[in-house]
Amino acid sequence: MNASEAPLEKARVRVGLVGAGYAASLRAEALLLMERSHLTGVVGHNPEKTKAFARQFQTEVVSSWQELVKREDIDLVAISTVNRDHGAIAGAALAHGKHVIVEYPLALDVAEAEELIALAKVQKKLLHVEHIELLGGVHQALKQYLPEIGQVFYARYSTIKPENPAPRKWTYNHELFGFPLTGALSRLHRLIDLFGEVTTVNCHNRFWETETDYYQSCLSISQLNFNSGLLGQVIYGKGETLWQAERKFEVQGEKGGLIFDGEAGVLIKPGETMPIEIATRRGSFAKDTSMVLDHLFDGTPLYVTPQQSLYTLKVADAARRSAEMGITVVVGD
Repeated sequence: MNASEAPLEKARVRVGLVGAGYAASLRAEALLLMERSHLTGVVGHNPEKTKAFARQFQTEVVSSWQELVKREDIDLVAISTVNRDHGAIAGAALAHGKHVIVEYPLALDVAEAEELIALAKVQKKLLHVEHIELLGGVHQALKQYLPEIGQVFYARYSTIKPENPAPRKWTYNHELFGFPLTGALSRLHRLIDLFGEVTTVNCHNRFWETETDYYQSCLSISQLNFNSGLLGQVIYGKGETLWQAERKFEVQGEKGGLIFDGEAGVLIKPGETMPIEIATRRGSFAKDTSMVLDHLFDGTPLYVTPQQSLYTLKVADAARRSAEMGITVVVGD
C-alpha cells in the first residue's frame, strides 16, 4: 500500500460504476460475488441498457457520472467507459475523495495522467489502472518460461481483428478511442512489463475512413528499441480491410524461442519443441477486483502501479508522434 493511503475500516467498500457495457458487466459480476464490496450505483450512456444492467446486478441507476462521484454513500469509483472520459471522471472522483479503478488508459493525454497520479497522492486515495492482460495465462506463461531461452533479442506481438462491416461504435472513433496504440495500451504494456524501458519508437499508422469521426479500419506497426538492446514489434489492426485474424506473441532468445498463437504455446529449443500449458483468461476481472479489495482493506501490494501504466502511455504517445511526423522518436523527449 502507498504510504499515503490508510486501510479501509468499513465492512464493505461501496462502489459506483461508470459504464454499462461488457467490461463493466464483468466488474459488476465480480463486485456482486464479493462480501467486501457493494455495488451502490451505475451510470451508462444508454438509459434502457443501463436500467437492465442495474436490474441484473441489483443496483441503482444514477443520472450522471458527475452526480455519482459526489455521492457520500460511495467510497470507490470504477470507470469502464469510453477512453476519452477516463481522465475527467477519475479527476472528479479523486477530487471528491473517492478511490478509483480505471480501465487503461488512465487518460489519453500524458500530462493529464501525470496530474491524476499527483492528485491521488495529495488526496491519499487509491488510483488503480487495470491491466488484466498481465494476469492472463499467456503473460504468466511467458514470464515463467523466459529464463529457458537465454538472452532475448527479438519480440513480436500481433493482434489483428477483421470486422466486416466494421461496427460504428466508440472503438472506431478517433476522439472516443484515441490513437490506436494508446486506446489499446495493453499491446505495448505486455512488452514493457517483460522487457523494461524503451529507448526509441518508430511507428507507422494508417486509417481507412469515409467520414471524419469514425474509421472503418486501422493498422499500426510500431518498432521499439529497448534499453537492453532488444528489438520489439507491436502490430495492431482491426476493421474491414484486414482479412486474417491473428493473436500471436513471438519471443526469440539465444538459446530458444517462445511462440504463443492464441491460447496455444510452445517452447522451442535445439532438438525439441515442447507444448506449454496455459491457464484460462477467464476470471481476470474478478482477480483484479479481489486484489484491489485486498489492497484497500489489508494493504496488500497490487500487481501494477499507475506509474508503470503512465510510462507505457508515454511510449504510446511517442508512437503517435512518430506516426504523425514520420520520424523515430526518443522516449521522454
